[in-house]
Amino acid sequence: MRILVTGAGGFVGRHLVAHLLARGDEVTGLDTVAAGIPEGARTVAGDFTDAAVRAEALGQGCEALIHLATVPGGAAEADPAASRRTNVDAMYDLLLEASALTPGLRVIYASSIAVFGDPLPARVDDTTPLSPRMIYGGHKAMMEDAVALFSNRALIDGVTVRLPGILARPKGPSGLKSAFMSDLFHALKAGEPFICPVSAEGTIWAQSVARCAANFVHALTLESALVPPTRAVTLPALRVTMGELATEIAAQCGVPADLVTYAPDAALEQAFAAQPPLATPAADKAGFAHDGNLANLARSALTTLR
Repeated sequence: MRILVTGAGGFVGRHLVAHLLARGDEVTGLDTVAAGIPEGARTVAGDFTDAAVRAEALGQGCEALIHLATVPGGAAEADPAASRRTNVDAMYDLLLEASALTPGLRVIYASSIAVFGDPLPARVDDTTPLSPRMIYGGHKAMMEDAVALFSNRALIDGVTVRLPGILARPKGPSGLKSAFMSDLFHALKAGEPFICPVSAEGTIWAQSVARCAANFVHALTLESALVPPTRAVTLPALRVTMGELATEIAAQCGVPADLVTYAPDAALEQAFAAQPPLATPAADKAGFAHDGNLANLARSALTTLR
């Protein structure tokens, strides 16, 4: 299959592109720089908001589009105009351009649990309304509607997947306020102390990057009838406490769990570590999956740690 992946050099993108290449797909990877895109993909480097860059990426045609490129949460909050240009305007233009070249192509859109807002209700399931509070979540929700609109008009065959916390991201600045989840892995693997900015009892929804990539690959050939009329599903995720996660990572790294201490930031905890029980029947029925258990999640995340 000929597939265009935007954000192909990012954390999820490079794992996904490697997975697609391994199965024999022809991949065009678009990102601001080509360095992070796995070898074997056709690379297009440039600003996604530039129409000429998008035209180059689409120039050899594609049967499917996986859209990962984004201005992430903290960066979107700091610069709402940049978020709108990338997360709304450029994506809308890309949908128009791709559907004009290949009417009805499969489009998989990476949305986020940020569309639910905060504080979250006592339980989240397929009936939970979208009520974003951050700029990032608001723009993601807008484009979920765009995917549904384009699909209803038979311009694309869209599937939106809402990502939970994906672990474990590379060390260094990411623009994500939830980066502490990944920073925990890096510290314990290195045997270093870590001050966690949320409590040990703080709950998160998490999935490994390998499992996330597999879910995107599953979405490529998913029967449209299996997704709701909104075209959006929340991916299954494990709900764990930060204390449980720290204990499991420490055990697998052979270091003491007391390397982790806790200094909770109330606002950060409310936004990213107060996630209630989660039910994802639509995604389950469609064949999406989580890591199975905490040990599998930690093992997978540690294996892919960079």
